[in-house]
Amino acid sequence: MQNQASLQETKQHGAVRFPFNLYPCTIPGDFPQVALHWHDSMELVFVKRGAGLVQMGAVIYPARMGDIFIFTPGTLHALRQAEGQSMEYENIIFELELLGGAGDLCAEKYIFPLQSGRLALTGHLTPNDLCYLPAAACLREVEDANHTKRPGYELVVKGELLHFLALLIAQGKQQLPTETADTQRLKTVLQWLSVHYAEELRVADAAGVCSCSASHFMRWFRQMTGQSFVTFLNEYRLNAAAEALHTTDETVLTIASRCGFENLSYFNRAFKKHFGMTPREYRKK
Repeated sequence: MQNQASLQETKQHGAVRFPFNLYPCTIPGDFPQVALHWHDSMELVFVKRGAGLVQMGAVIYPARMGDIFIFTPGTLHALRQAEGQSMEYENIIFELELLGGAGDLCAEKYIFPLQSGRLALTGHLTPNDLCYLPAAACLREVEDANHTKRPGYELVVKGELLHFLALLIAQGKQQLPTETADTQRLKTVLQWLSVHYAEELRVADAAGVCSCSASHFMRWFRQMTGQSFVTFLNEYRLNAAAEALHTTDETVLTIASRCGFENLSYFNRAFKKHFGMTPREYRKK
């Protein structure tokens, strides 16, 4: 299960010398959402069945079967359940260093600029895009190679990922970096939240991080995330509690308190509403 206790994810995906992994996921089967976060890895989400919602920066996209979402390093993103819907997807995460390093012309022209944010790719491919069919075929080859792990499968994974990036670039599916002042400010707020979420926080405290009034902050935060600050904070605390239930032997009372819930009854009710089961049932599962 993804560690959501920090909004900047630092989890190692795959082996140190082959930093790649593929996770089959279902929302809400595996978790109700993937909270807003970013990381230094490259991430691809290939929707296989159903529908959901994907947020990139401040924009929320409907996600449908066949869609491919591309999150370059540093991109704020989240995945959520669409009302009454389930979404199955392949989550492909890898370090760009897998595809090339120092002294490599391709790395100098494409990989390093992607890592540093000087080159950005489109965030969304649909079956209507001209390069979609070969791009989707690349990801299916990656999935098959990762599943069978025949001798040389690492070469297939690396080759198909390079081919995928080449298709996006050749078909004009690249754009100038789009990180705005608002996005940078949101990252600052989220990073602050990851440190202080267990404390007694008010909207005014978060507004102070942005040096703006509480009323302006509330409007701006909802515009950027699609949620109120209070709702976002509560979900973040619940996700942190779920991670602690999964990875520690601490009591439910201790975890609730450590994650900002002073009232155990309220925590139990909120947890069951969010995850569809009590904290103890979640830990057993």
